[in-house]
Amino acid sequence: MKRVNFLHDGATYWSRLRKDLKRNQIIYWMVLPAILYYGIFHYGPMYGAQIAFKTYVPAKGIWASHWVGFDHFKLFFNSFYFWRVLKNTLLINLYQLIFGFPAPILLALLLNEVRVAIFKRAVQTVTYIPHFISVVVVVGIVIDFFSLDGLINRLSSLFGFKPIQFVLEADWFRFLFVGSDIWQGVGWGSIIYLAAIAGIDPSLYEAAKVDGAGRFRQMFSITIPGMAPTIIILFILNIGHFMSVGAEKIILLYNPATYETADAISSFVYRKGLLESSFSFSAAVGLFNSVINFALLIVANRISRNVSETKLW
Repeated sequence: MKRVNFLHDGATYWSRLRKDLKRNQIIYWMVLPAILYYGIFHYGPMYGAQIAFKTYVPAKGIWASHWVGFDHFKLFFNSFYFWRVLKNTLLINLYQLIFGFPAPILLALLLNEVRVAIFKRAVQTVTYIPHFISVVVVVGIVIDFFSLDGLINRLSSLFGFKPIQFVLEADWFRFLFVGSDIWQGVGWGSIIYLAAIAGIDPSLYEAAKVDGAGRFRQMFSITIPGMAPTIIILFILNIGHFMSVGAEKIILLYNPATYETADAISSFVYRKGLLESSFSFSAAVGLFNSVINFALLIVANRISRNVSETKLW
């Protein structure tokens, strides 16, 4: 009897699915390219993650390569570089979370208070433009501005400060990396928060004005709480790639003199995998990084679900 119910439920499900596909076929055709993209370029390559547990030899292929289990993971955990790249990755992401995450929120709040439309649009345009500049150009700008004879040192010398080799000093790398990241992304990141502010009911502001609330009081009592769900969702997503740092920018900006504070997991994987051809070892390091990110995403979502009504799933 249970089997009959199960088959009946299954037939009902497929019948509903067919009807839904027929009714919304245009929408499904629109979403198909995105599904194919993620399937081919994101989920498909996961098949090759097994080389992290093998000594991969390209001539033999993935299946014929010798299985070594967790040897590459143990080698990474016991290596001299483990604590250095882990520390640098955590610190860079922590600085981005502390200084970079609130920056677009603050910009959106400030722009929301601007009443002169022309000035507001001008500020938005100026802050959006850096987002469309390539990472290579951004790094070139940073190097030119912060070089020994760059603009920053020239300006500081006018006030009696000695020139500093920012690009060659390890202590300044995180400042340059995070600061340029904020400059490039703050305007673009504020768009979603401005959209969240636009969705707040205007009658709330009118009621607050009647009650005598000023603009700062309205900001803290209405605007920020109205943005809270969006802020929480984006915060969870940021936690989900807390262990990830853009390898391209690090590789372009760092040098042997700054390895101590600049070498992150992503750049370490690049050097080991592509420059030294240690494919299995770099795959193990990358898999370790992805697993930690996935675990952090789940934990952050669960905490958010327990303390608020906002969650990813």
